[in-house]
Amino acid sequence: MNRTLKERLLEFLAKHPHEKFKQKVLARRLSITDPAEYHALQKLLKDLHQEGEIGRGKSRRYTHAVPPAHHQLTGVFHLERNGSGFVQLLPPMKGKVSIAPRFMQTALDGDTVRVVAFEGSVGPGDGDGSVPEGEIIDVLERNPRPIVGTLEKGKNFFFVVPDQRGLERDIYIPKGKTLGARPGDKVVVQIDAWESRNLNPEGHIVEQLGKSGDVLAEMKSVARKFSLPLSFPRSVLEAARSIPEKIPPAEIARRLDLRELICFTIDPEDAKDFDDAVSLEPLDDSHFRLGVHIADVSHYVTDGSILDEEARKRGTSVYLANDVIPMLPEKLSNDICSLRPDVDRLTYSVLMTVSKQGTVRSYEIHKTVITSKRRFSYGEVQDVITGKRGPFSREIIAMYHLSQALLKGRLKNGALDFDTTEIKFRYDESGKPVEILQKSRLDAHRLIEEFMLLANRTVAEHIGISRKEDQIRPFIYRVHDVPPPEKMKDFCAFVEHLGYSFPIDQARSSVMLQKLLDKVRGTEEENVINEVAIRSMAKAVYSDFNIGHYGLAFRHYTHFTSPIRRYPDLMVHRLLNEYSLKMPYQRRKQVASLLPGICDQSTERERVAQDAERASVKVMQIEYMKRHLGEEFHAIISGVVKFGLFVEITDLLVEGLIHIRDLDDDYYLFDEKQFSLTGRSTRRRYRLGDKVTIQVIRVDPEEGEIDFRLVTPEHVTRRKKSRR
Repeated sequence: MNRTLKERLLEFLAKHPHEKFKQKVLARRLSITDPAEYHALQKLLKDLHQEGEIGRGKSRRYTHAVPPAHHQLTGVFHLERNGSGFVQLLPPMKGKVSIAPRFMQTALDGDTVRVVAFEGSVGPGDGDGSVPEGEIIDVLERNPRPIVGTLEKGKNFFFVVPDQRGLERDIYIPKGKTLGARPGDKVVVQIDAWESRNLNPEGHIVEQLGKSGDVLAEMKSVARKFSLPLSFPRSVLEAARSIPEKIPPAEIARRLDLRELICFTIDPEDAKDFDDAVSLEPLDDSHFRLGVHIADVSHYVTDGSILDEEARKRGTSVYLANDVIPMLPEKLSNDICSLRPDVDRLTYSVLMTVSKQGTVRSYEIHKTVITSKRRFSYGEVQDVITGKRGPFSREIIAMYHLSQALLKGRLKNGALDFDTTEIKFRYDESGKPVEILQKSRLDAHRLIEEFMLLANRTVAEHIGISRKEDQIRPFIYRVHDVPPPEKMKDFCAFVEHLGYSFPIDQARSSVMLQKLLDKVRGTEEENVINEVAIRSMAKAVYSDFNIGHYGLAFRHYTHFTSPIRRYPDLMVHRLLNEYSLKMPYQRRKQVASLLPGICDQSTERERVAQDAERASVKVMQIEYMKRHLGEEFHAIISGVVKFGLFVEITDLLVEGLIHIRDLDDDYYLFDEKQFSLTGRSTRRRYRLGDKVTIQVIRVDPEEGEIDFRLVTPEHVTRRKKSRR
């Protein structure tokens, strides 16, 4: 049956929903050669556009019909790691719309877009947990974040190959807009125009970072990729410099004076800011007064000030592999607010009467002034714990025993104790890594962790427990939801294939999960299992609505102990003070309206910081491995995919890929359910958790990739069949 021209046109546009076509292109794609039919197409396009059946963009480019305005929604597009994305709707709408890759148009992560939900999909904000699907129909505002990539030269033009995921197309750079950069340079580029996903975007270079692949250039690129502010505005620095270092006597008089109390800080050897001090006084044979004293940043960074605006914008300090990007200027973070020894400092203190078994009998929360008696490193405290005598040994030993009681109590109540391994680098004079070291988790670390956890919980309970409806206090909580069922199902299957029994009906029990973690402690697969378990968890976030903390097994929890480096902690200090002064009802209503935005912003900045920190570690690992091409290492298979094996070097925690093309002794078949690759002829099987010996064969700093090959595939170390 012959179809009409209108049917052919609408069908073609429907098959290409994100493309825009000029009339001549449409005529060619519809095989129109007759002049009369060409003129009919011209009239048809005009009529359909006027009737709203098709859309028309710039330069008379036609596209599929644009939904009516009342069906369109506005939000911010977020790209996820798996390549899909979602649009977080802007007020007054709530909720989000899921976006498949083919419906993203030219949107990039962070762009403000117009989106339409598909007909029959659950409406945004319906509240039943369903997420509607939809498509992006327009990019309203580009995320100002520039894009990092490598400049290359074609025959007659320049282009940038972007590092950014989700942007698969090179960016065309017109002549005169290269800023003097040369091919092979790592550069920052700003997109000027991008009309169709089938065309290349056009842009201009705004900064040259250095030669691509150079470690310093790559570290600069990490900061640019995540839009991390490398300096403070002059006005912010001037505001910090104007703060007097000496505490006025009138301010000391308003506070609980604890300057004679024996308290001290315990931090990493290379720490520069000290925001928490601890004290422990015996009260009787079975009780102590535990003091957790936190730098009172809120006294200096007042609500609405220029320092406050900058801190809120940053949200958190960012700890890159070779640098720190602080939330507050150094005058505050390393000097005025830092609890340096033998100097009077303003603090917010939680003073808890605690039994030897770790039960809090009573508590007080005060604005205080203290003088730290000593600055300890974790190593020094660990020496005291293991028997070496030193200053304040009696206090430290008592603290250690109390922290162990607190830990035992938490674990008994269902708290999770992930013993994840972190790494640090030792650098040469030029800033290049020459050694990768695993950070040891000492009893001294646990001591401080337990005291900080207890203070955070006590503050959250102080606000959140036993309040009448008309006395509800808006607050910032640190919450952690139960694990998503589908992720825990995958985790159960994962550990089953490593030889451990973990039935799905136990998956939601934090007690049973902790028993599994205890069972794998000390094994070579411990780190892999811990990492997969953490990825299977819901993410902890900041929220004004308290749902408790699954991982810690706390019904009430907040962040109070690090206001120098986390904005939510600074807000918690302010709220505590306002509530102690009887916050008026109207002010509570105002706070309730402000907190959701602050919580979302803080969670987002935390996520960006974590991603940037991981990216910086990857840069340094790659730089280190460049010096070890051809060397062999012991490793464990950490992932199995159809294109190869991901393996992690056991002592360096460096991950790379064995491409399936390099498993050249057989044709290997991928079994997704069994997490394995199996040779069709030899039946040799490589499974998740297998221990192997690998050789480094390729390191690509520009792509961020490390490739390995198996040295002795016939000697794969096998684990016991079951550890049930």
